[in-house]
Amino acid sequence: MHKFVLYTIIFLNWFFISCSTAQQKSTMQKNPYYSRTAKEKLTLSNEEWKAVLPLDVYQVARLAHTERAFTGKYWDQDIKGTYYCAVCGHPLFTSTAKFASGCGWPSFFETLGEHSVQYKPDHSYGMERIEVLCGRCDSHLGHIFDDGPAPTHKRFCMNSIVLDFEAAH
Repeated sequence: MHKFVLYTIIFLNWFFISCSTAQQKSTMQKNPYYSRTAKEKLTLSNEEWKAVLPLDVYQVARLAHTERAFTGKYWDQDIKGTYYCAVCGHPLFTSTAKFASGCGWPSFFETLGEHSVQYKPDHSYGMERIEVLCGRCDSHLGHIFDDGPAPTHKRFCMNSIVLDFEAAH
């Protein structure tokens, strides 16, 4: 009897994890706003974004949540390529601007281009920070600090979950 219960629990865990992963892939596939070539500004409501984004991406991108340090897929990645907004596909950073800051999140000292990101004052949690938003869809990416390396002395501290990466060929 114990083996049956154990196998049932294992199967149910596998089933729910599989369904969750399939749902996340399905949700990303139905995002009609994702494009790595489109330049037009996107002005959708959070309700519209919630309908096309996985919940964890939505929470960071649209509600300005933060993933835990040292848990994101790109915090320690050292591969040549380009980082894009995971919400809309807008190009943000290149790997040549990425550096190991030790903070637990992917860090960059400059953006890919002049219109890659935009900035907004952030006074949440009693702190004075500058929020970094995607230049195309206004999704929350992270924050910028003045403790980065030369030549800019900036540290764009980004959440991995709102970044997509394409390796250089």
